[in-house]
Amino acid sequence: MNPEPSTTAEYPAAEYDVLLRDGSIAHVRPLDPTDRPALHELVERSSDRSAYLRFFTGGTATAHAYMDRVTKPEQRGRALVATVRDRLVAIAEYFPDGEGTADLGILIDDAIHGQGLGTLLLEHLAADAAENDVRELTAEVLATNHAMLKVLDDLGLEVWRSSTAGTVRIRVPLAPTPRLRAMIAARDHEAERASLARIMNPRSVAVIGAGRAPGGVGHRVLRNLMDGGFAGPIYPVNPRAAQVAGLTAHPSMSAVPGQVDLAVVAVPAAQVLDVAKECAEAGVAGLVVLSAGFAEIGRPDAEGELLRLCRSAGMRLVGPNCLGVLNNAENLNATFLSGSPAKGGIAVLSQSGAVAAAMIDRLGATGLGVSSFVSVGNKADVSGNDLLEYWEDDPATDVIALYLESFGNPRKFARIAHRVAARKPILLVKSGRTGAGDRAVRSHTAAAATPDVAVDALVEASGVIRLDSVTQQLDLARLFATQPLPAGSRVAIVGNSGGIQAMAADACERRGLAVPELPRELFGDDIRPSAALGNPVDLTAEATAEEIGAAVEAVLGHPGVDTVLVVYTPPFGSGAELTKRAIADATRSTGKTVLACVVGHDDVIDGRIPAYAFPEQAVDALARAVAYAGWRARPAEPDHHMVSVDRRTAREIVLEELSAHPEGRWLPADVTSRLLGCYGITLTPTIPVGGAREAERATEETGLPAVLKATGPDLVHKSDIGAVHLNLATAKEVGRCYRELSAALGERMTGAIVQRMLPDGVELIVGGVNYPAFGPLVMAGMGGVTADLLADRAFRVPPLSLSAATQMLDALRCRPLLYGYRGSRPVHVRALADQIVRVGHLLEDLPQVAELDLNPVIATPTGATTVDARVRLAPCRPTVSPLRRHLR
Repeated sequence: MNPEPSTTAEYPAAEYDVLLRDGSIAHVRPLDPTDRPALHELVERSSDRSAYLRFFTGGTATAHAYMDRVTKPEQRGRALVATVRDRLVAIAEYFPDGEGTADLGILIDDAIHGQGLGTLLLEHLAADAAENDVRELTAEVLATNHAMLKVLDDLGLEVWRSSTAGTVRIRVPLAPTPRLRAMIAARDHEAERASLARIMNPRSVAVIGAGRAPGGVGHRVLRNLMDGGFAGPIYPVNPRAAQVAGLTAHPSMSAVPGQVDLAVVAVPAAQVLDVAKECAEAGVAGLVVLSAGFAEIGRPDAEGELLRLCRSAGMRLVGPNCLGVLNNAENLNATFLSGSPAKGGIAVLSQSGAVAAAMIDRLGATGLGVSSFVSVGNKADVSGNDLLEYWEDDPATDVIALYLESFGNPRKFARIAHRVAARKPILLVKSGRTGAGDRAVRSHTAAAATPDVAVDALVEASGVIRLDSVTQQLDLARLFATQPLPAGSRVAIVGNSGGIQAMAADACERRGLAVPELPRELFGDDIRPSAALGNPVDLTAEATAEEIGAAVEAVLGHPGVDTVLVVYTPPFGSGAELTKRAIADATRSTGKTVLACVVGHDDVIDGRIPAYAFPEQAVDALARAVAYAGWRARPAEPDHHMVSVDRRTAREIVLEELSAHPEGRWLPADVTSRLLGCYGITLTPTIPVGGAREAERATEETGLPAVLKATGPDLVHKSDIGAVHLNLATAKEVGRCYRELSAALGERMTGAIVQRMLPDGVELIVGGVNYPAFGPLVMAGMGGVTADLLADRAFRVPPLSLSAATQMLDALRCRPLLYGYRGSRPVHVRALADQIVRVGHLLEDLPQVAELDLNPVIATPTGATTVDARVRLAPCRPTVSPLRRHLR
């Protein structure tokens, strides 16, 4: 809620759907004059007390007159209305006074009180008011209106009160606060959980399209529900059968004798909309549409109509084109999987049915089970964001495994995942790593920041573990589901196979894990003489199960060991079964991380020790677990680093440019300098010139030696075409170079800039892009002419703290150059980090900045100076503010 005017409307659309506290759905839109009759009906349904508390008078005459006034076309206020199941149930409005303040008012249907709709409308009103140059909302509230006073207090904004004669004067400054963001997230979380509980914890289930043929999809869902032990009523719906699988069948939803929470739809696509209408009329809470034949085959309109129907009826929708949902805690198996997966602590979401079936099958083969599983299919409604909210508090879920083909709302995913990953590991496989970008890009930053790089940056900042394959995902899930997080990176390798153990040690070193030397006396006098005891501890192929167990127990007791990797190659020694039993016995009382490599076999020993067929598998899983544990252990960072910026002027510059050039363009040097200056990003003194004589005179201001750079709308990588001349000692030399450039470049050169030659330093690049789907992405890396050659870059999603910006710099291979290399003085790293933070703020505030390059930024011991900058503006779709809760 920023009081400066916005360049774009923050609403996701003129109309949108929202979740209420109990999980039901409301529709919010701007007030329309045609709403007058519905507003009068709302007044008539309001109790005398509600009308009195809102309008300070008895009866309803004042309320009716107010509704007439507020719906007149000349009304100056801004108003939102909300409907539930197509009935208007609320109005909220504010009336600006033209001096930065506005009076607010709200009336909620008595039947909706307590569902959080008033709070939600106030959130959205406040955001809208801030964007329309209102700095403060005000209200007169009766002192006895405790409910409204509590809503205002709990909103999350600062609230100032003053009381007189039975009323309370309320003033609400609209500057956003950390508490506001936290409260909005908490309210969103509560509503999301409640809405998914209707699907994941239903009291009753109907299977529409449950046929008598055992191989049919509907029949298999029905059998899974019955065989899985679902305790509630199960209603087969089939107009052509009296019974299905021994249960009474019903011809339609209207004939079902009881209330249905969850309906599973397994009918041809052409019949789905009619079925959904029946479900809406029957008051069904959640719909799982297994049927294919929608957006995945080029019928997005049919899918959109299905979603609109569900939303208007207050139903959440899973699918279409999915396998169903499963919740082992409720014995709910509403899928057409073959059989019921074992119970366990892993929650699984998959956009692909085939991948989901393979994942669950493989988990079962290695002795692990699932807490719940949702096949989201086309993700018309319920998505990974919704399910992360549900699984965050699910006591049965310890690990979350996601297979996604697309992100519906990537920035929201990042916000939710960051919170959830602090409690439970999230393992993501996202397909489409090699897809081409969706913008034509020309800057250094944009060429490097592909959409897949954006995904990596998004998930890394959120603590999500992205994996390249489902195999890796399952390997890591086994470790997280069975073992505590590693306390550190020190690994002891114990086993009976020197070659395999050497491979494990090599893999550890490649992945940054330490294999420390262990003392000989740790193992006592009974150790086999031929054993190699340093680390890896090679007990040789003849080692018995007892010897392996004793060695494992010994290294677990060493304070310099965080994790023990046991390597066993069957059938040597005592054989696989006795050896696995010895490993289980030796590790039963330890609190340290233990995993095994039983060569050729993926398994879980004793239900708690993950075993891998090859050492690289084990080490890969362990290295990722160590990195995740380190991420969780990091101190909490502030949301972002506050900097002084002039957003108003920056937005005016952007609006003026796009008004003159609606298609967007690379900004001229002077406009670029002004825009960057609004964010405290200052370029070295730069003088634009239009001829050789002018260039010579410019050196009187910049001083010598000088730099001359050609400018033009098509001149992006100037060094590549010889458009930069450095270290020019005299004014005449500057003029001569101008003439040479003009002759060589012709019409491509529209002018040039003259700068003072700066002292030597470390050249870096700081830049960013704005992707329509992912939003802004900031890059830092080795700059100058080596930017593309060395490809030494780090990416992060803004906003950034100074600490996060410094971590970006520390991740670069050129890091030693920043901290003093071979006798050079360290550069001013904080100044560099500050530039990165400011670029992040600019990209967050101005989504029309499609590409931005500061290259080079010359870092010296005294500061960081931007020498050259390029900014491209492009029109963009309105962004969605995280302060506005809504269903996508």
